[in-house]
Amino acid sequence: MIKLYQFQPAFGLPNASPFCMKVENYLRMAILPYEIAPRANHFKAPKGKLPYIEDGTRVVADSSFIIEYLQSAYGDTLDAKLSPLENAQAVALRRMMEESLYWALAYARWVEPRGWELTKQEFFKPVPALLRGTISALARRGVKKQMWGHGIGRHSADEVYHIGNTDITALADFLGDKPYFMGDSPTSLDATAYAFLANIILVPMDSALKQHALKYPQLEAYCRRMKARYYA
Repeated sequence: MIKLYQFQPAFGLPNASPFCMKVENYLRMAILPYEIAPRANHFKAPKGKLPYIEDGTRVVADSSFIIEYLQSAYGDTLDAKLSPLENAQAVALRRMMEESLYWALAYARWVEPRGWELTKQEFFKPVPALLRGTISALARRGVKKQMWGHGIGRHSADEVYHIGNTDITALADFLGDKPYFMGDSPTSLDATAYAFLANIILVPMDSALKQHALKYPQLEAYCRRMKARYYA
């Protein structure tokens, strides 16, 4: 049995980490039996981050390496029919979400005051009340430091959201009227796309990203379709 180590559910989603949700999406889409490990701790994770999995004696960290491992170990049932061009498109879109859109989402949650208030309430509920303010402030400072080092944190709010909204428009245009990103059948790209879009559209947090995403009805319809198919 595959054991998945990830954060606790939040914001009404299976996971508020797009990377954790991506892996659980894939496990459900590929119909692989798994269980969620209780009380996962990122400090004990192989790379200091979640998610990671245990499959027998094998431990695999990082969402992309996890999916590559699962495809190798259990067969690539979702992407086997993709052409080289389609694979290249899927890789490019996945990278865009994970290396660009992610940081705009992080900004909306950890930097924007209205987003931070909801994030603090949701993410730090398990922390004892006397420590919650200190722990959450330290975590926020750490995320801001990462964003500054990455470069996204050096932009204004308008510039950050311009980057994120450009990514969202690209996703909407690529999806078009297709039921799934690569056509009539779901692929591993949808595991990533649903994780990111749900974390923008289906959460009770208003942001410039959500307002922009809701301008494209196909994106919300896609999220509802994925949720009904894999999390009914």
